[in-house]
Amino acid sequence: MISVLVVGLTGGIGSGKSMVAEAFAKRGVPIIDTDRLARELVAPGQPALQEIVSAFGPDCLDNQGQLDRGQVRRKVFADPQLRERLESILHPRIRQAVRERLGVISAPYCIVAVPLLIETNSLMELMQRVLVVDVEDTVQVQRVMERDQVDEEQVRRILNAQASRTQRLARADDIISNTGTLADLDDCVSALHEKYLSMS
Repeated sequence: MISVLVVGLTGGIGSGKSMVAEAFAKRGVPIIDTDRLARELVAPGQPALQEIVSAFGPDCLDNQGQLDRGQVRRKVFADPQLRERLESILHPRIRQAVRERLGVISAPYCIVAVPLLIETNSLMELMQRVLVVDVEDTVQVQRVMERDQVDEEQVRRILNAQASRTQRLARADDIISNTGTLADLDDCVSALHEKYLSMS
């Protein structure tokens, strides 16, 4: 039984979701980060890792036997079938882990950070509100190229595999435009924090 207001936080790659999640966390809001859950699920010895190795081959592991996320990312964004295979391995497990965590939260509301929320119906069903962090595509490309030291073509491939900006905004209940300063971002989070407290 989930008795907490669940806000799904999403946005395209490089939009600033992590900064927004941190700003909510500073206000004592529980954050469930599905990227972190995914890392836990593919740790050495976990069944999901064995399934991924079976599907992608042993070269998806690094020298320490850990999942080589960069290698897997390159493969899945070049081949839609491989991406679907990876999602079929991870998404049901992530949904289950999110449900378990939501079941033990006693705060007024909770943020669930999901990069591909709009694309993942099984997780969308758990959300009562959707908060989209929004920036122009050109800003996303620039930020990701600088952050991940990758070329524009690779970033564009990732963007093309995600929901479009228009699709995300169409599903949003709340929007943070992350084009200003950190102080502007914090002000937006502060206003939403009060709003979610009053709703819960």
